[in-house]
Amino acid sequence: LVMGIINVTPDSFSDGGQFPNPEAAIEHGIRLVENGADILDIGGESTRPNAGPVSEKDELLRVLPVIEGLVAKVTIPISIDTTKPGVAWAAVEAGAAMINDIGANRANESMWRVPAESGAGYVVMHMQGTPQNMQKRPTYKRVAAEVSVFFGERMQALAAAGVKSEQIALDVGIGFGKNVDHNLQLLAELHNFTAWKRPVLVGVSRKSFIGQLVGAEVTERLPGSLACACWAVAAGAHIVRVHDVAATKQALKMTEAIMAQKK
Repeated sequence: LVMGIINVTPDSFSDGGQFPNPEAAIEHGIRLVENGADILDIGGESTRPNAGPVSEKDELLRVLPVIEGLVAKVTIPISIDTTKPGVAWAAVEAGAAMINDIGANRANESMWRVPAESGAGYVVMHMQGTPQNMQKRPTYKRVAAEVSVFFGERMQALAAAGVKSEQIALDVGIGFGKNVDHNLQLLAELHNFTAWKRPVLVGVSRKSFIGQLVGAEVTERLPGSLACACWAVAAGAHIVRVHDVAATKQALKMTEAIMAQKK
């Protein structure tokens, strides 16, 4: 499944400020659906490194009109990209079917009550630290093994909170408290995460480690993003979160056609 990104923020690393009002964001969402998106992921707070926090009130003002507008115009599932339980609740009540939570490393279970009580899908993402400090000095002994341990701990905690296994998807958190080598190691070992028997989501689109590897500015990272998306699907990923839906759909269609011929 291809998850199309809609950032209604002024400061996201790739498309911040491109959709300054709900109407523009809704139009963009409709275009993403026309281009083949299977899910739309709407976020109102930037999670780029060193991003400043946004109040719950401001985040709700940004995302709710977009969710309500898209729910009325498209038939595919809507995801809310948030770390705030209040925003998640309001989004689900407005029609969102999934919560994409980069803050799944939190100690308390306040967010987990939302999928437990609403039945919404929940994406568990691994992050070392917070957006404000995650890239200062990320450190692991074996990054893939440590991310897998984190998933095991969260699956247990979510079950205790009343979230069913079938509601959960897993995201290794490319770029969230990882350096270039960590990101490459996670992609290389991505197939191991399918052992959890839950959908694996990969978000690599236009991220800085691609630029560091190939020397490309953010607007020139489509080829690297497509390479990562195709690799991820070949390794067993079920959802790829992307900015460039049409190009990704075409690349993945070819990847899956080749995979279908494997004996």
